Amino acid sequence: MQNKSIAQLAADLRLRTYSSVELTKHYLERIARLDPGLNSFITVAEESALAAAARADQALKAGDAGPLTGIPIAHKDIFCTQGVKTTCGSRMLENFVAPYDATVVEKLAAAGAVVLGKTNMDEFAMGSSNETSYYGAVKNPWNPDLVPGGSSGGSAAAVAARLCAAATGTDTGGSIRQPAALCGITGIKPTYGRCSRWGMIAFASSLDQAGVMARSAADAAFVLDEMAGFDRRDSTSADVPVPDYVDALDNDLKGLRIGLPKEYFGEGLDAGVARSIQAAIDEYRRLGAEIVEISLPNSPLSVPVYYVVAPAECSSNLARFDGVRYGHRCAEPKDLEDLYKRSRAEGFGPEVRRRIMIGTYVLSAGYYDAYYLKAQKIRQLIADDFKRAFEQVDVIMGPTAPATAFPLGAKMDDPVSMYLNDIYTIATNLAGLPGISVPVAPVDGLPVGLQIIGNYFEEARLLNVAHMLQHVTHWHQAAPVGFE
Repeated sequence: MQNKSIAQLAADLRLRTYSSVELTKHYLERIARLDPGLNSFITVAEESALAAAARADQALKAGDAGPLTGIPIAHKDIFCTQGVKTTCGSRMLENFVAPYDATVVEKLAAAGAVVLGKTNMDEFAMGSSNETSYYGAVKNPWNPDLVPGGSSGGSAAAVAARLCAAATGTDTGGSIRQPAALCGITGIKPTYGRCSRWGMIAFASSLDQAGVMARSAADAAFVLDEMAGFDRRDSTSADVPVPDYVDALDNDLKGLRIGLPKEYFGEGLDAGVARSIQAAIDEYRRLGAEIVEISLPNSPLSVPVYYVVAPAECSSNLARFDGVRYGHRCAEPKDLEDLYKRSRAEGFGPEVRRRIMIGTYVLSAGYYDAYYLKAQKIRQLIADDFKRAFEQVDVIMGPTAPATAFPLGAKMDDPVSMYLNDIYTIATNLAGLPGISVPVAPVDGLPVGLQIIGNYFEEARLLNVAHMLQHVTHWHQAAPVGFE
């Protein structure tokens, strides 16, 4: 059952080949047996999952079911989920049980999806390897000595290991696409504002976006169909019509203009990854696409810009965790200042503290103009580069990550090297554009991701372009040894 697509699972449920309760028990058994070696889940919600599956079976029996009714999924532990622990991978929220559902959670529940649990993540989504979690590092199913990528590494590992049919993730600078690439799955970050951020615990508010992690573009389309849409509760939500993503999957690619940025194929890109990306682009040529060389001249500045803007916003967003209202509180504080200092020092891990300090510094008097304001100006230049590029091409392609998965612990003492893992993904967040990573030919047995970037609100085109590649290749069907 675990190797079937969402469309196949939905068809089986309607034919009564098995029930949603049976399917849910199958996934829960796999999680209990296989996840101890991966650490991809923080919380497994067995009781509520089985109750939701029973309700789904009633809906299926009554003929009142949608495409996701009875399908077992998982949520990144950054989405508030009523009655279930929501930790953000941090000691600060170790015992926080959300009193309400995030809009994304609410929409998928209304669509009949069954939530198996909450997946592990870098603390407050700050990391590129899923090693900053208070609950321990997530392991890559392809090799448990390697990282799965981050910050949505728990969701990526769970999907790759066939522990759920799909999972939600969030992407602030590549946190869906990079782990999708390193774990050999499909991950889509929609346009900023396409999916509601209400109830999604904030890291960097102008960059964070909810998205989908699944084995294939078709599976991702089924989930995004239910997640996307305007939400009055989110002031950054875009009131833009949502197309039928599934309906657009099989559109012909003849005449598609693909842009290859010369900046994405230079120094720093692993030679094996470059060959794999080129092989995928050759497939698109055979499908009738036209290849155009383009330039994104300001893209090399995306990493330094991001690491000014994102820490500045996290500094403001995380100020609410002060030990007073909710979250971790230190024992026996001497006074209010001691309460603040010790609660935050004990509740936040080293990477979060580092980014809060950087963000506070760049926002401080005397440094705001020199750092934060300048970063925002360059951010606009990066967005302008994309605007000019999309006057020439329909989509932009390149590697998702510069190399395959690296060993656990290899970069924890070198934050700059860690940050460079997102060098190809950050620019799309700074511009607010949609992007998707799809598996292509592996290198030395490890997954590689092709990144496809689209113009604003063109997720349907991205899913279509990805799906057509998956029509003629099998890379997205490969399973890690032991998880077939």
